Amino acid sequence: MLTWLVPKGNSLRCGGKGVLQGFKDVPRVVWLLAAGILVNAVVGFTFVFVFLYLTGPRGLGAAQAGLIVGIGGVGLVAGNFTGGWYGDRFGHRRVLLTASALGGVALVALPAVSTGLLAPVLTLAQYASGVIRAANAALVAVTVPEGSRRQAFALTRFMSNAGFAVGSPIGALIATGLSYDWLFVADGLGTLFFALWTARVVPAGAAIAPPAAPDGGLGRGGLWRELRARPAVLVLLGAIVVVDIVYRQHYTTFPVALADHGLDTRAYGLLIAVNGAVIMLLEIPAALALRRRSPLHIIGTGLVLVGGGYAMLALGVGVMTAVAMMLLLTLGEILYKTTATAYVADESPEHAIGRFQSLYAGVSVSGVVLAAPLGGALYAAAPGLLWPLCAVLGAAAGGTVLIMGSRGTRRRARPAHETGSRPRAVAG
Repeated sequence: MLTWLVPKGNSLRCGGKGVLQGFKDVPRVVWLLAAGILVNAVVGFTFVFVFLYLTGPRGLGAAQAGLIVGIGGVGLVAGNFTGGWYGDRFGHRRVLLTASALGGVALVALPAVSTGLLAPVLTLAQYASGVIRAANAALVAVTVPEGSRRQAFALTRFMSNAGFAVGSPIGALIATGLSYDWLFVADGLGTLFFALWTARVVPAGAAIAPPAAPDGGLGRGGLWRELRARPAVLVLLGAIVVVDIVYRQHYTTFPVALADHGLDTRAYGLLIAVNGAVIMLLEIPAALALRRRSPLHIIGTGLVLVGGGYAMLALGVGVMTAVAMMLLLTLGEILYKTTATAYVADESPEHAIGRFQSLYAGVSVSGVVLAAPLGGALYAAAPGLLWPLCAVLGAAAGGTVLIMGSRGTRRRARPAHETGSRPRAVAG
C-alpha cells in the first residue's frame, strides 16, 4: 500500500547524483517505518488543538487548561524517558506495537470521558505517545550506521511533517466545521493503523543485545557514569530542557495570543502548516549539506534562532510578526532537532542506545509539562514579558551549546561494535 514510497534495496539513485544519493545508507526498513509515520501524522493533529479544546468545548479557563495539559504532559515525558529502557530489554519493535495499540484506544475514548477523567486519560494517551516516540528513535538509531543517522532522522521527521502540514489545516476545518471530538477519533484510528503497519513492515528479528544485566549493561556507576564521560551530552540535555519550554509556547500561549489580537483558529492552523511546509522543503537538504559540520555548532545556532523567533513577537503580535516568528522558529527547529537526535545516538554506547535516546527524547519534550503552566501563568499575569523572556532563554541555551562546541574537543575514536556502525537486526 505504501511501498511505492520506499526505494528498492539499500541504495538510492537520482541520475547517479542529487539529494537522494545522500540516503544510500538508510535501510529499507527505515523507509517503510517512515511511510507509516507519514499516514499517522496526517491525522495526528490533536496535540495542536488540545489547549483550545479544553478552553473551548470543555469550557475550562486558561490556567486550568494549562494545568491539565501539563499533567498530561507528565505522561508524555515519562513515556519518552522509559520507552528506550523497555526497548533495550524487551525489543524496540515489541514496545512500539504495544504502545501504539494502547495509545490508539485511549485517544478514541477521550471525547467520551467526563471532565474529571480528562487528566488521567490524556496522561495515558500521552504516555503511550512518548513510548512510541522513543521506540521510533531507537529503531532508527540501532538500524542505521553512524554517519548516516542525521539523514535517517531527517527522513522520519520529513515524513512526519509532511503529514502534519496536510493534517493541521484539515484539523482546523474539522474542529470548526464539525467537532473537536472527531479530531481525537481520527488520531486514535491513525495510531492503531500505525501499530498494524509496523507489525507488517518491521520484521521481528534477533535481539539487538544480550538480555540486560542487573546494572543494565552499563557497569559500575551506571548511566550517570556514561553521561559524565560525555560532558557535551550533559550540556546539550540541559540546553534542550530550557529551549523546549520556549519552543512549545507556540502550541500553548501563542494561539491564545493570536486570538487575543483578532486572529482565529484557522489562522493558527495555517501558521502551523507553514512550519511543516518549510521543514518539508529545507530539512533534508539542510541535513545533507551540513552532515559533515560540527553538530554542536549546528544545534547551538538552531537554539538561538528559536529564541529569535519569539523576539519577533516582542515587537507586537500581528500577521507579519507571527509569520516571521514561525519562520525563524522553523529554521531553528530544522537545525537543532535532527542534529541533536543523531548526535546523542552517535555518542551513546551500543548496549544503551535505547536509554540514551530515551534521555534525549524525554528532555526534548520537557516543555510539554512545563511550557503550558509556566507560560500560561506568565501570560495571564504579564503578557508583555513572555516573548522577551523566551528570546533571552533561547539565546542563552544556544550560546551555551556554541561555547561547548567551540572548545573543539574531539571524542576518542571508538571501535565499530561500540559506535553502532554495523547495522543490526531489529529486536522483536
